[in-house]
Amino acid sequence: MKKLGNVFILGDSYSTFEGAIDKDCWLWYYKEPRNDTDVCKAEQTWWIRLLNNTDSNLVCNSSYSGTTICHTGYDNADWSEKFSFSARLRNLVNSGYFEENHFDTFIIFGGTNDSWANSPLGEIKYGVKTEKELFSVKPAYCYLIETVKANCPDAKIVTIINTELKPEIVECFKEVSSHYSTHIIELHDIEKQSGHPNIKGMKQIFEQVLNAI
Repeated sequence: MKKLGNVFILGDSYSTFEGAIDKDCWLWYYKEPRNDTDVCKAEQTWWIRLLNNTDSNLVCNSSYSGTTICHTGYDNADWSEKFSFSARLRNLVNSGYFEENHFDTFIIFGGTNDSWANSPLGEIKYGVKTEKELFSVKPAYCYLIETVKANCPDAKIVTIINTELKPEIVECFKEVSSHYSTHIIELHDIEKQSGHPNIKGMKQIFEQVLNAI
């Protein structure tokens, strides 16, 4: 059995489930059956499957449905206060969260909403200094990796790349992860319903992540 230790998941709708993460998070997956997905049990999600089949301890799953890595959400919404991946991570750092919690595995699974929302891409920039830069995807991803490395120096950082993302985002993830020697898992052939993995798709994600992590 693979050992992941203490796990942090930073994600979007693909990593949510009612009752399994913070009640204030925005969800896509619920206990009640819905027409737009057949996933209705936490045990069917990719991440619960991963936890149940590894030596691991989930300390935090910060996943909000519909959220972007960068501060620019749908219809150019400003998510710099708390909803973007970058804002959530920044707020945790500022609260001292990582001084009190140690992580062995840090999983980032996002970029889907950045693609769907047509968030500005920007350019890869290491050493992001301003909040303004975080309104674009590429510098925001640089910020995520740099911040996780600085605050979780012992953690294995894994970025999961969804299928059907904009090529520019995929290339950014790969280039930045290579620069910082972090890990990439690029998904393929995931079955989806309403743009989200169904039960079979969740199992496919789990299997691909387990095999590569």
